[in-house]
Amino acid sequence: RAALDRATVLLSMTKGGKRIDNVWGSGGGQQSVKHLVKEIDMLLKEYLLSGDVLEAEHCLQELEVPHFHHELVYEAVVMVLESTGEKTFKMILDLLKSLWKSSVITMDQMKRGYERVYREIPDINLDVPHSYAVLERFVEECFQAGIISKPLRDLCPSR
Repeated sequence: RAALDRATVLLSMTKGGKRIDNVWGSGGGQQSVKHLVKEIDMLLKEYLLSGDVLEAEHCLQELEVPHFHHELVYEAVVMVLESTGEKTFKMILDLLKSLWKSSVITMDQMKRGYERVYREIPDINLDVPHSYAVLERFVEECFQAGIISKPLRDLCPSR
């Protein structure tokens, strides 16, 4: 009863919505998918500029959407496929390794992200002609680093 009374007071206040965000927050599942995709994209771009793995990990956890971490995996792998240098390849590998070891990204989320890349690689290859070769190499490196399982590695499409 006390909680309901408190909620009634908060809702009736001027700018009540703002106050509720500060008290109970509106993160996590309350955010739109479009917003979350944009946040993840910015997080990855900022990481590639700064190289700060811990900050990237903190920002991902701050989004409060562990059920959506597969999007980070997908976007990160696509960034590797679209990049031209070794720097992005190594940095994304390091980021995924760190997020995996710290259990921020679960096996299920890692698997879902990779499977999505596998499904979409024919379309990606239209824009990035060398993507199959880069994907095979990246998947092998991830397997060697212990980030993905052998069955997931073996699902990797090849030309």
